[in-house]
Amino acid sequence: MAKTQTKTVHTLPVGSFIAHETLLTCPACQDPAISRAEELSQLVPAGCTFGYDVLVFVGQALFLRHRQAREIVEELAGHNVPISASEVEHLGKKFVVYLALAHRQCAPRLRQAMSQQGGYILHLDGTCDGGGPLLMSSLDSISEIVLGDVKVPSEKTEQIVPFLQELKSRYGKPVAVVHDMGRGILAAVQEVFPGLPDFICHFHFLRDLGKDLLASDYDQLRQRLRSYGLTEKLRQHARRLKTELDAQPERVERFCQSVQAGSLPAQELEAFPLFSAYSLIQWTLAGKTQGEGYGFPFDRPLVHLAKRLRILGQGLEQIKDIHLRGQWRDNIPLFKLACDLKKISADKGLLSTLEAIDLKGGVFDQLRDAMRIAQPGQTAGLNSGNHPIALHSIKQAVEQFRKKVSARPDYSSSGHWRAMVAQIDKYGDKLFADPITVKTRNGPLQIAPQRTNNIMERFFRNFRRGARRKCGHNSISRFLQSMIADTPLVRNLENPTYRKILLNGRSTLAERFAQIQVGAVRKELHDALNSLEKVPSKIRQLIHAPSFPETICRLFKKAA
Repeated sequence: MAKTQTKTVHTLPVGSFIAHETLLTCPACQDPAISRAEELSQLVPAGCTFGYDVLVFVGQALFLRHRQAREIVEELAGHNVPISASEVEHLGKKFVVYLALAHRQCAPRLRQAMSQQGGYILHLDGTCDGGGPLLMSSLDSISEIVLGDVKVPSEKTEQIVPFLQELKSRYGKPVAVVHDMGRGILAAVQEVFPGLPDFICHFHFLRDLGKDLLASDYDQLRQRLRSYGLTEKLRQHARRLKTELDAQPERVERFCQSVQAGSLPAQELEAFPLFSAYSLIQWTLAGKTQGEGYGFPFDRPLVHLAKRLRILGQGLEQIKDIHLRGQWRDNIPLFKLACDLKKISADKGLLSTLEAIDLKGGVFDQLRDAMRIAQPGQTAGLNSGNHPIALHSIKQAVEQFRKKVSARPDYSSSGHWRAMVAQIDKYGDKLFADPITVKTRNGPLQIAPQRTNNIMERFFRNFRRGARRKCGHNSISRFLQSMIADTPLVRNLENPTYRKILLNGRSTLAERFAQIQVGAVRKELHDALNSLEKVPSKIRQLIHAPSFPETICRLFKKAA
């Protein structure tokens, strides 16, 4: 016996307890190793007080249920496990490290499972927020398993190549690669997977093409609307009118009935202008929410808003002087609105911008229709393009669209039409492909790659939503900076096939994590935390000043 030691241990079934551990050595061995209590080592890592089950509870609460640290503290208190919010954050990082190590250890089994299904189709995409790092993730669209993640400063070829080489060594060559039109990804894929079927996501292709076509006019529209500041003015009107509406709630239903019936009872004439003004404001502001969930340039909510502002302004000019009871005071809400909207209704520049957007947007929508994805009037959002469809017919429709645009009378004089055709010609070979035949143990199998990378778009959308829920604000830039790159692997735990491969015969994650060497976890966690870009808070305050370089230069000169 070497010695006996005690430590406080926290687990979910028991809560907190004091463990007495006797360390043993073999006197017959020349270099005797210390043997620890096997049962205790299955409950809690060496040198730690929180059990594997608490570690798993915290990790799943943070990354699958998107709970905030304070909420997890309260939940664990119900299990008689005292813990601080900072310890919760630390355990969350440890959970990701344990999962990442287990993920790498099961790579041969993952590779075998994907080989049995005919291989894997590699989808690549990245996300960032503000000036933070870029999180690049890879996913197999057949099994929907996240294969690996990395944080890079930018989407440059030399930074993506090592990531792809690691995926290649771990899982072998994919059947095909699907990604967006980024130059860095294009070059990196060509370098690491030369000759491999390489496809451009139809959704990304359309989105980038639409941005090139519409962004300039749309930005001009945004600036014009912003110069009027009408959104806030309308909201102020609405708040004031809502106070008056709340004072007579019984009239809300009667107003709605009058509008639906198309007739005005005499007793409602007095309040009708007030209720009309409030309702018209809400109808106008609702223009900012118009769309099918695709984002710009597919959805153009500012166009809807601008058109509604013009319609409202023109309509108010027709009714503001119609006094239903002969009392001009009744129409004060309408008159005030008309005054605010008078200038925008007469803005010929705004009208010209809207006409330009409608013209280009109409042509862009024809291409959406030809490619049968993100079409106007649909509500599939980022699920658009997932259904199987014959690419040959889409290719023919796109070729016909190209001919139609090239035949426009203004084609030669309009750079935007020529740029659109050039994009189609440049990426045409990467947009359309026949199904790929692969060999499996059950014979040949045809695999048709998804024609969109929306599986990654949906993945990142859910990732951002969870991050915002956890960090409590809209920007996730700080979250991306402080998170461990392998965090998206947590999504795999919702995949039954992956979970079975990962557990490798164990019944729970806690049991699986207990098989991982503590030393490997500590090294991995140390390397991960040291790789995070943490600017000291004092320095962060200094560099906010625009004149910071001048200050440094002045100090150098003063001290010389």
